[in-house]
Amino acid sequence: MIHPPSPTFDAPARARRQALSRLVLASLLVVVPASFMARAATSPAPLAPAPVATKPVEVKGSAAKPAETQAPAKLAEPKVDHKKSAAVIPPALPMPKALAPAEEVEMKEEGTDAAKAPATLHATAAKAGPVAAPAKASRAVKPAALSPKEAQGLVTLGNSLTDRGDFGAAEIAFRQILAGNAPEEPTKSALLGLAHMHRKQGALTKAAAIYQRYVKDYPNDDRIPDALLELGRTLRDMGAPKMAIAAFYNVINSTLKLPSGSGFDHYQLLAKTAQFEVAETHFQAGEFAEATKFFSRLRMLDLAPQDRARAHFKAGYSLELSGDLEGAVTTLRSFLEQWPEDENVPETRFLLATSLRRLNRGKEALAVTLDLLNAEHARSSPDAKRWAYWQRKTGNQLANDFFQSGDIGNALAIYQSLVNLSDDPNWRMPVLYQVALCYERLSDHDHSIATYRTLVEAGQKDPSPVVADIARMAASRLAHVDWRDATDRQVAELFNSTTGQTKVMPVTPKTVPSHDDNRSATTAPPAL
Repeated sequence: MIHPPSPTFDAPARARRQALSRLVLASLLVVVPASFMARAATSPAPLAPAPVATKPVEVKGSAAKPAETQAPAKLAEPKVDHKKSAAVIPPALPMPKALAPAEEVEMKEEGTDAAKAPATLHATAAKAGPVAAPAKASRAVKPAALSPKEAQGLVTLGNSLTDRGDFGAAEIAFRQILAGNAPEEPTKSALLGLAHMHRKQGALTKAAAIYQRYVKDYPNDDRIPDALLELGRTLRDMGAPKMAIAAFYNVINSTLKLPSGSGFDHYQLLAKTAQFEVAETHFQAGEFAEATKFFSRLRMLDLAPQDRARAHFKAGYSLELSGDLEGAVTTLRSFLEQWPEDENVPETRFLLATSLRRLNRGKEALAVTLDLLNAEHARSSPDAKRWAYWQRKTGNQLANDFFQSGDIGNALAIYQSLVNLSDDPNWRMPVLYQVALCYERLSDHDHSIATYRTLVEAGQKDPSPVVADIARMAASRLAHVDWRDATDRQVAELFNSTTGQTKVMPVTPKTVPSHDDNRSATTAPPAL
């Protein structure tokens, strides 16, 4: 017959279970929250129940005082006399579970301070004895793994912050993915996003290092051509054209190794873009002959219309910079005929006009310039500012060149067209002053005086610095023209008046007395 356990055995059993609980808590510091440890360390030992008048069970080597809070260094296994009592040793305590949120809130309300948790843990570990050594494992805690959804959300957030220019916050988002145990695909996206962020920020060295790490760590990834393309652009911006060209050629080679599939069109576009970037790198490096060769090849490829037009324009520009003016004129004129609506049309006309002028083909240069200045397309174009810039640059440069070379008529024609480009006084007043100078050079004093007076009157109405300086110079030239005109009139009147002419007296021939007795006619000396 099995007898029930003696009530007097509950007190030492409770004390032993309490000591074992503290040992388990000390060895599981990483698992159990700090608030739970603080509460377990400070909670008093349970009171033993009142003794019952029965024969106590003899337990050797066990804790005899239930209220004692300090656990021994090593607990001995209690020995129970089964003959005298049927009490059995309770099983091992289960591993304590983490507190529920409600229990943590309850502890905070009781006054438990989170800042005191480390001290409480240290005190509990010291009481627990040598078993407290596993607490050092808390220093090597790894961050929690990110789910694919969380990692992708951080990638999207980082890209959005990069587009808005908040580079600091974007870097934090990308670094959280790279520091955590995230899946591979979001990690790749975070690397590319971080490199793009650094490149947009201007930290080209960091961007190049990240792109190179990506190529090294994921050599078989489908996004390797994109990473190599961005690496080449970054190296070119850093001033390393040879390394950039090598990266662009690697783009072409990597697209050949990838299997054909749904992304074939994308890889084909990347290969063409890499060829364009090679030509652009030669152009920016000053290697215009090589740039011309590559841009001419690109015109033969099946590119998008906008890319073909850009390659055509760059080919003509490279010829002009290399000194091949005849080839540049031919290429630029064919560009204007083939792509009349392209955004590079105004700059093309500038290059064509200056090339013709350098070839001493002044009439053709004048015609190209006037076509650019009088183009109605410039006013209705969505890129009106671009047209206005190249109109002013072309007209001002060609007109000044004609004026300095003495071709005043062509210079006057261009200046008169430049006046109508804008109503801004800061633009009109200097151009009108040049018009007046042309009239003065052509000796058209009436028009020059009228123009100078217009400038002086404008200076009296507009006190801005530019208009005031032009009005002061116009007043000086006006005084000079008035003086010169008055002097010319006085000189003309002096020569046209009768009082100013010298009276010419008629000369009568004198007879020379002859010494010839025969009174014969004298003979004139022979002509010298």
